[in-house]
Amino acid sequence: MKNFQLSTAHLEKLDKRFYDICRATPLENPFVVSLNKPLLNELGFNLDDLESEEFIGFLNGHYIPSGSIPHANAYSGHQFGYFVPNLGDGRALNLGMSKGHHLQLKGSGITKYSREGDGRAVLRSSIREYLISEAMHALGIPTTRALALIGSDTKVYRQTGESGAILLRSSSSWVRFGSFEFAYLGDKKQERVKNLADFVIEESYSHLKDHPHKYEELYFAVSDRTIELIALWQSVGFMHGVMNTDNMSIAGLTIDYGPYAFMENFQKDFVCNASDYDGRYSFEAQPYIAQWNLSALAKALSPIADEDLLNRYNDTFIGKFKKRYFELMGKKLGLLDYNFDTDKTLITNLLNALEEDKIDYTPFFYNLSNNDTIDMHGSSISLWLKEYYERIKNSSYSKEDIQKCMKETNPKYVLKNYMLQEAIAKAELNDFTLVDDLLKIAQNPFGEHKEYEHYSKPSKPNNTFICSCSS
Repeated sequence: MKNFQLSTAHLEKLDKRFYDICRATPLENPFVVSLNKPLLNELGFNLDDLESEEFIGFLNGHYIPSGSIPHANAYSGHQFGYFVPNLGDGRALNLGMSKGHHLQLKGSGITKYSREGDGRAVLRSSIREYLISEAMHALGIPTTRALALIGSDTKVYRQTGESGAILLRSSSSWVRFGSFEFAYLGDKKQERVKNLADFVIEESYSHLKDHPHKYEELYFAVSDRTIELIALWQSVGFMHGVMNTDNMSIAGLTIDYGPYAFMENFQKDFVCNASDYDGRYSFEAQPYIAQWNLSALAKALSPIADEDLLNRYNDTFIGKFKKRYFELMGKKLGLLDYNFDTDKTLITNLLNALEEDKIDYTPFFYNLSNNDTIDMHGSSISLWLKEYYERIKNSSYSKEDIQKCMKETNPKYVLKNYMLQEAIAKAELNDFTLVDDLLKIAQNPFGEHKEYEHYSKPSKPNNTFICSCSS
């Protein structure tokens, strides 16, 4: 670790109100749960150092490398629709940048923004975020990444006593919609919003730096990235679970994984968060919540941008989302000559049939990609398959080209909650082998994993597992 350095030069560009310099509170008797060695190597870590005391100390917040200024970020946010002015990194510590990525420890102890919390993360939820980050990346979905995970003898109390853990994660940006909502508070809001917007443009949208209307263009670009992100989520059946404005990335990334889930038996109004009593963040609501969150961002940018213009752009969100979503769904079906006007009915009919016949989402598309319809039982899906094969028969592309497109688009594996729960149960008995094996599956979801072939099959009825916000 002696030659490993971080940069915190970006702090000089930010108003000091946006962060607080602080230190971690190390865990007791830390030990490695899992290491994402390829990404660690990519971001500048020497693989020979990974078993050293210094590296464990780094993951535990005890060892601070050259150039690092540990700090927690401030932000606000609308949580389940209600505005909370003072949120911030209540259990995360930003360490600095390496090769364009901000490194952050999650679960490293109390900060200025902990709000009576303990600043900790439990092993259970840390394993979930560690694995899903890499799964989403391998599926081609913009996301934060996970580098390493440690456990400890420190007890953390949620519903019961659990093992404390720290996750080392990275992101090209940790600025959130809620960061701008924080900048909008109080006096001098124009100055602070401008400072943050200029920082974001330099960090994530450098092509806008000299644009005469750069702040409006920034909003448009954020909106477009969000459309792409949500369309990708929906196409793979991913549910975030807590789409608060403080969990929305200004860079268009998936951040802050909590009670997420991949769709199993298809249900449009499925709610994956047991704490979401009103179903605000259901699967089908995600595009509309993203649009709502963008309206909150428009308000926060209003001191420096034309709010009416931003809202008019936001009015086009759902229409653009639907076009992109149906395009992605067409690709999953191998519709190389896809046409929105004619094929959207075919896709809509499929979604209805999947729901009516209670069909597991990911195995359905994988089996269809391999021309295997053995497990596709149900009257509705049978009728749809006739419609689909008639459509394919009239395609100008060969069956080989169609199947190649589908196989490159539809994964064999996604990380379902019951799979993660099996890894967590073993990890709580100090057996981390399934965590590492699921990491391999997550990083290669289109490949073959013979030992875990059963994970590619439709879920059994009693396997559905729903999480809450507790972590």
